[in-house]
Amino acid sequence: MQRRKYMKKIDVKPFGVTPDGIPVDLYTLENSRGVKATITNYGGIVVSLTTPDRQGKQTDVVLGFSTLEEYIQKNSPYFGCIVGRYGNRIAGAKFTLEGKEYVLAKNAGENHLHGGIKGFNKMVWKAGEIQSKDGVCLSLSYLSPDGEEGYPGNLSVTVNYTLTEDNALKIDYFAATDKTTIVNLTNHSYFNLAGEGEGTILDHQLLIHGGAFTPMSTAFVPTGEIRSVKGTPHDFTRMTVIGARIDKDDEQLRIGLGYDHNWVLDSRDGSLALAAKVVEPISGRTMEVLTTEPGVQFYSSNFLDGTLRGKNGKPYLKRGAICLETQHYPDSVHRPEFPSTILHPGEKYTQTTIYRFGVE
Repeated sequence: MQRRKYMKKIDVKPFGVTPDGIPVDLYTLENSRGVKATITNYGGIVVSLTTPDRQGKQTDVVLGFSTLEEYIQKNSPYFGCIVGRYGNRIAGAKFTLEGKEYVLAKNAGENHLHGGIKGFNKMVWKAGEIQSKDGVCLSLSYLSPDGEEGYPGNLSVTVNYTLTEDNALKIDYFAATDKTTIVNLTNHSYFNLAGEGEGTILDHQLLIHGGAFTPMSTAFVPTGEIRSVKGTPHDFTRMTVIGARIDKDDEQLRIGLGYDHNWVLDSRDGSLALAAKVVEPISGRTMEVLTTEPGVQFYSSNFLDGTLRGKNGKPYLKRGAICLETQHYPDSVHRPEFPSTILHPGEKYTQTTIYRFGVE
């Protein structure tokens, strides 16, 4: 007798109204194991994500706020959002395509960061539920008009969040343009596998399937070098405690105030491959990150300082979370030796990243 496939509708409830009067909703996806992912169509933010520990206790493992007003007013450091059009930095906040220069906002010193002043993280996306063989799926779409934040081309974007039966949040990205442009989309969730607000992630263990990284200047922009991690504090080719070397006397760690670098993944052919694994030894929770992207930004939340309080009122401490942002390399538009982020009319941008949770 064939087993009946488990399917559950998405629960929808109001989440608030933007300052310009646009209503925003909260969408909760749940699988048959009781794992829940709650996402808002404001910025595509993953507001909460509950996963079980060794004893089966469900705990929220992503940083964030309880209300829409907090995401808007507290200048959230990109908690859980879709980043675009271009994740990470573009040097000098400008680039040239097909002989034309495009000027962007300088929102990170002299550079452009995460799509600008009002990037995809601050847009209200159109939401709908779609059928997926992998599980319950929320589809978000947005049309970024030509010239928005200085970028060329009308860019149509769809981001699908699927909560699977094997306790994974699968994120599929699609984009198309009517004019040559650049695209580098990612998700900026902050994870603490002990639970959001439960201290730091310095005792978490990390493995990255990347034998090289891209060093950066004091402006947080890649120098162009691709450097082996061997013999450096950036070597996570074996499972390593995050706090073991984070305060070493190392130039790159001093610049980043910890880890805030792009790793060059071993698998860079566009196939879905394991990029990283995180283990929280006390709860036993694990997170595997699989992606089709050539890079991943490991950020150890060096700029959190305890002033922001999250959903349970707990302060978010320095190094209180780990971000693993799958991506093309920062500033690729100025680095022809890096994998290209250029998208032409008639081409399709696609990317898949999976955050899969377990215990051990």
